[in-house]
Amino acid sequence: MEQLILAKCGEIVLKGLNRSHFDAILLKNLKSSINDLGRFDISLAQSTVYVRPLDDADMDEVFERTCRVFGFAAVCRAYMCEKTMDSIQNLARECLCDVLEEASTFKVEAKRSDKRFPLKSPEICREVGGTLLERFPHLRVDVHHPEVTVTVEVRDFGAYIHAVRVPGAGGMPYGSNGRACLLLSGGIDSPVAGYMMAKRGVQLTGIHFFSPPYTGERAKQKVITLAELMRAYCPGMKLLVVHFTEVQEAIRDHCKEEFFTVIMRRFMMRVAHALEKRTHSGALITGESLGQVASQTMDALRLTDSVTDSLILRPLIGMDKDEIVRISRKIGTFETSIQPYEDCCTVFTPKHPRTKPTLRDIEREEANLDIDALVAKALEGIEVIR
Repeated sequence: MEQLILAKCGEIVLKGLNRSHFDAILLKNLKSSINDLGRFDISLAQSTVYVRPLDDADMDEVFERTCRVFGFAAVCRAYMCEKTMDSIQNLARECLCDVLEEASTFKVEAKRSDKRFPLKSPEICREVGGTLLERFPHLRVDVHHPEVTVTVEVRDFGAYIHAVRVPGAGGMPYGSNGRACLLLSGGIDSPVAGYMMAKRGVQLTGIHFFSPPYTGERAKQKVITLAELMRAYCPGMKLLVVHFTEVQEAIRDHCKEEFFTVIMRRFMMRVAHALEKRTHSGALITGESLGQVASQTMDALRLTDSVTDSLILRPLIGMDKDEIVRISRKIGTFETSIQPYEDCCTVFTPKHPRTKPTLRDIEREEANLDIDALVAKALEGIEVIR
């Protein structure tokens, strides 16, 4: 009884003449995700990726990692046999015991991709269903709301049976839609923003602003841990750490407190824009949600964006905190994000920030600063963490 993983392709099946480009990236990402678990024969046919182990492998872990690869709509644990009804019925009796012994209702679905197979789909369903009712007499058929759906697929290479099908990660293959820099703080929002854009096929480089001694090594390690957790979805992601202390101290010393946050974020955008060019990226990603804090009002966001011509992607802009937290828990970053270590965004936070600053206000305050020198200084000591 041969076990394997069937991963069903998602929206890339809608692609036209460039479909092969997306298929190649999807297969590359899957191989990268599981190559340390053993040797596998990985093939793609009829919008399904087949993962067959060539030696002993932890198939539970293979299944979990495959479920995290962007580009798959569904992932199944399946069993393979020869394309004969006797083999299919024998396999159904053997491989579904754990699932069907705990169930009370079931149905059988069949997909006959190989039209040379002598039985049609309804006939396959009838034969396999009868076999399972004999083997598991406590079961009854429920075609509308079954506890278990047994699927038989007759394909070119063999017949496959599965009853465990879970949603895949969805989206587009990671790296198929360009590169972008993610402004990664230690909070809940920015890892979720990165996940959302990675799901759309964007390859990420993290940028973190670090301000010692106001933010300590634990705060920095927290962000490194977040980046490591994100690598489950973003293979090969690296983190650029920007030393930002001198910029923040200059703003504190020469600008009015009520404008501090907006001016600081404008400097972050200037530095991030330069790093975007260095990394040959096409956009910047932030975790802002409209109106969540004073620096995320429409007026403040407009001023933040005005210092750069970069494309700014804000996938969380219309989401509320509960939605963001729910995704954070799903991707495993929430518990790290809520660790109580300061990040540079909370350093020198004004007691009464201006919620509707004007460009005239901000430019008047920034006239007290040597902007080019401060940005150049921040770009000098970039720390690269892979």
